[in-house]
Order: sequence, then structure tokens, then C-alpha cells
Amino acid sequence: MEEQKTDTGGKRKILRIEIVGMVLFFGCMVLLIVNPKSMGDLFTAMFNRAKPVVVDTFLISSVTGAIMISVMMGRLLERLGFTDALMRIFVPLMKYIKVNAAVAVPAIYNILGDINAAGRIAAPILKKAGATKDEQKIAIATLMQQPSSFSIIVFGIICLTTVNAKVFLVFLFAIFLPVLITPLILRLTIWRNAKAITLTDIPAFTPTKPLLSTIFDGAKEGAEILFLLIIPACAVVFSAIGALEYFKIWPSIQTGLGVFLGWLNIDPTYGSISILAGGTPAMAQLRDALIKDPKIMSTSMVVATFIVGNSAPLQCIFGQIPNVWKGITDLNEKDCIVAACVGLVIRLATAGVCGRLLVFLW
Repeated sequence: MEEQKTDTGGKRKILRIEIVGMVLFFGCMVLLIVNPKSMGDLFTAMFNRAKPVVVDTFLISSVTGAIMISVMMGRLLERLGFTDALMRIFVPLMKYIKVNAAVAVPAIYNILGDINAAGRIAAPILKKAGATKDEQKIAIATLMQQPSSFSIIVFGIICLTTVNAKVFLVFLFAIFLPVLITPLILRLTIWRNAKAITLTDIPAFTPTKPLLSTIFDGAKEGAEILFLLIIPACAVVFSAIGALEYFKIWPSIQTGLGVFLGWLNIDPTYGSISILAGGTPAMAQLRDALIKDPKIMSTSMVVATFIVGNSAPLQCIFGQIPNVWKGITDLNEKDCIVAACVGLVIRLATAGVCGRLLVFLW
């Protein structure tokens, strides 16, 4: 925060942000004189862009119940030992990658958890295991290879089965192999300060609460994720898009992003939603579209779009990840954002490879 210094006269010096505020104030006054209708039009444009996603996709559709049920399923699987089983399988394999075994913990936990819980639970384990700063960055980049909500996996399975894709192979290449390949690539390239250390005592992740409590708490958590995370994030992102559309800026951005995603064989519409708002709304809308017409896109495009959905959106990269990780690791906000962006780049590259080069597998 910028310090509020005083001059010799005892008055507080004006801050830079106050100058920005004054410019905005006088700009608004000019608009009220010259074109007062424009301020209302801007709000209307933001509202009209956000409403179809916030209201139609979530509040008054089947997606609301589907998200709560999917989170409940994830917590039930976790209660039945699924997460601990994954830890026992993947954490020992880290010694062959020659990185600290704790690097795999956030990504594995995130498969059934969510990106906030994965950070709060797994980041202290990294510190306790003596992971270097480079290994902590690798952990965040690897975390980005997994879905930020279990609902993405559930919706994704529906999409994949609708187009008769080989779901096992998709999960092998999109969910499990990145836990091993991402740390290996990053250890050999940009973050080399890593060493093979195994976790002799892996903490248990299976909750001890009663089974029925797990089920009901999972449904409650699903509602919290929907109303406190997904809907607010969508409202922010799509209202901002509405403002950019009002100023005639968004069409150019959308065109450029669409061309890039199309080159990777990722559907421009749902791929953009995954990056801007999150995989849950993207996969939910893709599911609805495929149920109506399974032939609207190729199987390889559905696979590539699903892979992109299994990553954190921009609001997680610039908001949730740095806020969670910077306080409980050796990383600052910039380190966290850079690591998350590297993870997103790897995820896009994975989607491109699967969508363009490995089409014969699906």
C-alpha cells in the first residue's frame, strides 16, 4: 500500500490513485453533461452480457443441481479413500522424475477437491517436505493441469461419451500423465533447482467424519462453490466483456483468441469460456450443445476442449492461486502468477497435441 506522506505544511500529499479518481470524477461529470445516456448504456451492456451465463446457465437450469451432485460425488469418493489411493500411486513415482515427492500432492488432491482447498492443504506439505522455490513453482504449474472442480470431470465424461470418445485414454493423457510429465519438463528446462526426496510419511487425506455427514456437507460445499465462486467469477468476467463490447474492443480480442484456439483444434466458444470464466460453465454448455446435436464438432475437438476445461481460468490464476499460495509458501504473488501462467501454456499445448496429433487415439 502506498504510504500517505505529509509535507512541511502538515497536509497529506496527494496519492497517484487519487489523481486517477479525480480524472474519473471529472470524466463522469463531462459525460453527464455531454451524453448522460452512455453511462446507463454501459451498465446495460454489462448486464446483458452477464445475464445469460449467470441466470440462464446456472440459476434456472439443471446445471445448479448437477454441480452440487458432482461435488457431493467427489467428497464421497474422497471419503472412501480415492484420494489417498492416488497419493500412494503417484507420489512414489516422483523419485523417478527427480523432484520432491510433495510436488505431486496439490495436483492429485485437486482431482477430487478444488483449487482453493488444494492450495491450503498441499502448500504447507511442500514447506514441511523442504521443497525448493523452484519445486513450489513446479507444483503450481502441475496443479494447473487438473480440473479446478470435480464438476468439470463429470460434465466432461458426459461430453466425451456423447461423441463416443475413448474416455480412459483421454483421462490417461489429460489427467494422470500430466502429473508426471509436467514436473519432468519443468525440471529439465526453467526450474532446475529440484532434488528427489520421497515422502516417508504421506499424510492421510481421507476425512474421518461419518459417511452421511460427508454426503450432505458435499452438497452444501457444491452450493457454496456455485454461489460464492463460479457465479461471482462469471459475473465479473462477462460483465467486463460486456464493457469491452460497448467500447468496441472485445470483437478484436475475441477474434484473435478464437483463431488461436481454432488452430489448436479447440472449440473457440467453449475454449474461451474455459479460459475466461472456468471449465464448469464451459463443459456444462458444451454438454447441452452435444446432447442436442452430437455432430456439431469432431471427437478430437471435444477432447481438446475438455482438456482446456481441466485447468484454472484467468480469475484463478490472477486471484485465487496467488492469494492462497503466497502466504503459506516461499513464493510471492508474482512467482505464483508466473508459475500458473506457465501451467496454462503447458495445458494449451497438451490440448493442441491431443486435438491435432493424437486424433487416432480417440
